Amino acid sequence: MSNCAIVGINWGDEGKGRMVDLITQDYDVVIRYQGGGNAGHTVMNEYGKFALHLLPSGIFSPGVVNILGNGVALDPESLWNEMEDVRSKGVALTPEKLKISERASLLLPWHRELDGLEEARLKDKKYGSTKQGIAPFYSDKYQKKTILAGELLYPRQLRAHLADILEWKNLTLQKVYGAPGYTMDEMMAWLEDYGEKIKPYLCNTTVFLREAQRSGKKLLFEAQLGALRDLDFGIVPYTTSSNAVAAYAPVGSGLPSARVDEVVGVVKAYSTCVGEGPFTCEWLGDEAEELRRAGNEYGAKTGRPRRVGPIDLVATRYGVEIQGATNIALTKLDVLSYMETIPVCTHYLLNGVRTDEFPFPAALPEARPVIESVPGWKCDISGARKWSDLPKAAQEYVLMIERAIGCRIGYVSVGPERDSIIIR
Repeated sequence: MSNCAIVGINWGDEGKGRMVDLITQDYDVVIRYQGGGNAGHTVMNEYGKFALHLLPSGIFSPGVVNILGNGVALDPESLWNEMEDVRSKGVALTPEKLKISERASLLLPWHRELDGLEEARLKDKKYGSTKQGIAPFYSDKYQKKTILAGELLYPRQLRAHLADILEWKNLTLQKVYGAPGYTMDEMMAWLEDYGEKIKPYLCNTTVFLREAQRSGKKLLFEAQLGALRDLDFGIVPYTTSSNAVAAYAPVGSGLPSARVDEVVGVVKAYSTCVGEGPFTCEWLGDEAEELRRAGNEYGAKTGRPRRVGPIDLVATRYGVEIQGATNIALTKLDVLSYMETIPVCTHYLLNGVRTDEFPFPAALPEARPVIESVPGWKCDISGARKWSDLPKAAQEYVLMIERAIGCRIGYVSVGPERDSIIIR
């Protein structure tokens, strides 16, 4: 049996969705184990192009069971709207195909409102939230003040629990932010609408996964965002509010006894970043806009232009180590085909000293990139399907990254389509 986690190595937006969609055929179960609807996994296949925010990226593969684990920030409204969109493209979604952990906590309307209110309060010191309620949700979860999805199956207890939380939450909304707050009727109506819709998909996913493990089923764990956005090991405070590292996969999936045998780390052939915070190798101006247009670098959830720059080998090596990556998928290599020479961030300068270590968050704003250039290939490589199809310069670029980060690159993506991949 071989279980695998697909994770982001950098700031997120590396192309994890296309990799899950590609290799799902080799697995029996795909599990989203953390995060919420604040980021999108873009998938392009025979059904069309999708930006999945909560649904696991294995949802398109026949015979594969998809699970939203207990570590996920479960927004029933956003999830249902996403399910309806996928269904409208001809994808069947049944309780046999999609299972939601009864232990997942519900992200409620006040979490989204609080997210926006806090970003407005921070003004020019904002963290770059997508305002999907993720930080307030996880804050409440660790204060033990959330509703578990399974409580939807127990209406009397749900109402009493909601009343207690509502009283507490309105204190924050009204006294701290001057917002009107919520009534019990409003919240119950919302839960009766969207909660009822997802109830058929709720189950004890821990029991399901335990039985799957015993019967030798192969599990694929899907992460959101990347190592540099991890709550503990990322660029605090410009991180997400959950653990995006592969080590959290067993816990967030609902099967703490699971062993992750392989970690596929996804790395983009250049650097991109959505949101605020230090971004050492960032480009600005025309140079940035040219790369952004070439790679269509706009957020799958927000539509925001992504910050862009050359590949950052210091940050990437750090991400590989934090994720415990055993294999790398390098995505969007084809985007660089327009460049005569390709810049690479090989080291940092910190207080005048060259370093290969990723700095502590408080020191990171002072870091400066050391940039070197390698030859480009100046030809279309999107049709390449074998390693030998790539021009020598493109091969050398991949091998240079492989040496620098200390992890084999087993996949090279040259386009968004499922078959636009080279497997080494």
